[in-house]
Amino acid sequence: MKAITIKEFGGPEVLEWTDVEDPAPAPGEVVVDVAATALNRADAVQRIGLYPVPEGASPYPGLEVSGRISALGPGVTGWRVGDEVAALLTGGGYAQKVAVPAGQLLTIPEGVGLVEAASLPEATATVWSNVFMTANLAAGETFLVHGGAGGIGTMAIQIAKARGARVATTVGGPEQAARVRELGADAVVDHRTEDFADHGPYDVILDIIGGDYFERNIRSLAADGRMVVIGLQNGLEAPLNLADLLFKRLSVHGTTLRSRSPEQKAAIVAGVQKEVWPLVGSGAVKPIIDRVLPMSEAAEAHRRLEAGGHFGKILLVNE
Repeated sequence: MKAITIKEFGGPEVLEWTDVEDPAPAPGEVVVDVAATALNRADAVQRIGLYPVPEGASPYPGLEVSGRISALGPGVTGWRVGDEVAALLTGGGYAQKVAVPAGQLLTIPEGVGLVEAASLPEATATVWSNVFMTANLAAGETFLVHGGAGGIGTMAIQIAKARGARVATTVGGPEQAARVRELGADAVVDHRTEDFADHGPYDVILDIIGGDYFERNIRSLAADGRMVVIGLQNGLEAPLNLADLLFKRLSVHGTTLRSRSPEQKAAIVAGVQKEVWPLVGSGAVKPIIDRVLPMSEAAEAHRRLEAGGHFGKILLVNE
């Protein structure tokens, strides 16, 4: 088979579409013939050498795919060769085939095409695990997600709105602002001209930025507010006034999805299948896709991701 390999750490030009060995399913795994994968910020961070591959995981980028099962490992039940699936991965999605634990498989939601389904596993699992399983966002509460135009942001807006929250988000311009309002955002803050902290308080914040956003996040949380930090685009360090935590009874969580155990991921995927897939099937939550490129053009896709300005997910397809 072919896969996108990282020949050395660096810019998008280090990505190569090359021949590699086919994967074989271990006990409890299946092999999926990949129809499509989706880019995530973590792929670019891995490419530059700042996101080490977990032990035992595929060295190729790609944290989600859609495709068809082509082989079953020992002990797999409930799935058959030929089934169309989406899958949450620990790596390996930029390829023609990938092995994945059966517990991380999802059906294709009703009304969603096989290729566009590749845009869903990572974003839905991230939102469900952090916003609902960890932060316990409830109907009627106010939710803020940073980066509303990105893959996580567009999904978070839709799911939170569908489950009855008031949704706020930050964006980088009027065009993005108009589009996130169409997705259901109630309040939109242009981070280039406004301070989101002036528009609070928020009961729950999902932060993909880190760095200097941290202090403002804390300041803008309501009493008993909860924040989950899942990204560090603005840096690793930030000041913290502990009095805010104490007197407002705040909770702050830092999480990653990739490094969780297969059992933990299976529990998250089961929640997505039960709670989020019906929202997708009803049309309340939709895949948001910026563009689709051939797998061999992964370098160009990474340039697009890093340039910013995209809306939703960038997909790579096997032709």
